[in-house]
Amino acid sequence: MTDTKTRKDGRFPDQLRPVSITRNWQVNGEGSVLVEFGRTRVLCVASFVEGVPRWRKGGGEGWVTAEYAMLPRAGSERSGRESVRGRVGGRTHEISRLIGRSLRGVIDVAALGENTITLDCDVLQADGGTRTAAVTGAYVALADAVAWGTRRGYVKPRAGKRVLADSVSAVSVGIIDGVPCLDLPYEEDVRAQTDMNVVQTGAGAFIEVQGTAEHAPFDRAELGALLDLATKGNAELAALQARVLAGPEDAPFTVSTAAQSEQSSAGNGPATGVEEA
Repeated sequence: MTDTKTRKDGRFPDQLRPVSITRNWQVNGEGSVLVEFGRTRVLCVASFVEGVPRWRKGGGEGWVTAEYAMLPRAGSERSGRESVRGRVGGRTHEISRLIGRSLRGVIDVAALGENTITLDCDVLQADGGTRTAAVTGAYVALADAVAWGTRRGYVKPRAGKRVLADSVSAVSVGIIDGVPCLDLPYEEDVRAQTDMNVVQTGAGAFIEVQGTAEHAPFDRAELGALLDLATKGNAELAALQARVLAGPEDAPFTVSTAAQSEQSSAGNGPATGVEEA
C-alpha cells in the first residue's frame, strides 16, 4: 500500500519532505540551527545561562526548557503577536512544553550543574509540522550548547554516563484518504482522518506520541502502521542530525536529504560548508 500510491506533492506515503538542517546559522547563541521540513522553516537557538528556576535551586541539577513562537506572517495570514495581546496562547504553551520534555528525555541534567539551557524555537514559515521540526532542530542546538558548556567546564559528565544519552527527533504521521502517510504538510494535515506527532530517540524508543482521530476513529492496525512510518522517518532524521553534528563547529554547515549545492535560500549568505546528500 505504501509503495504504490503517490501524494499531491509527488511523494510516496512513506517519504519525508525534503529536510535540511543548517548548523551555526547565526553568530549568537551557544547553538543555533535552521531546520527545514519542506516549506516549514524553524530557527532554534540554544542559550546557556547560569542558574535554574527557583523551585530547582539547591538541588545541584540543571534544567532544559524551551520557548516556541511563530512570526506574525509565518502562515498564509498575519497573526497578532502574543506579546502585544498580553498573553501566551494555549497552543504555544503546549508546544513549548513538548519541546522541553522531548529534550529532557535524553539529557543528564545532573551534569549541567545549576545551569539552564533554553531553546528558543521560532517559526519563520509554517506549512505543517512546525512542532516536529522544532524538536528535531532543537536537539542539534542543544548538543552544541552542551559541547560549549563542556569545553568551558560548566558541564561535567558523570562517570560512566553520557550527558546526552541519545539523539531525539520528531515527525508527523496521519491517515490521508485511507492511507497512512509520513510527514504531513498543511494541506494534508487539515484533512487528515487521523493526525499524530511522534517523538523518538535515535535508538527508536518513544518519548511522546500525540494522536487524534480528526474525522474517523483509527484501529490498532492503523496505529501500528502509523508508528512504523514514524519510526522510519525518525531514523532518517536521526541520521541527518548525526551528519550535521559531525561537520564544522565554527561555521554555517548544511546537510539535507536532497542533493544541494548551495545554502538554503532562507540562509544568511553562502555557507562555509555544505554537504550534498
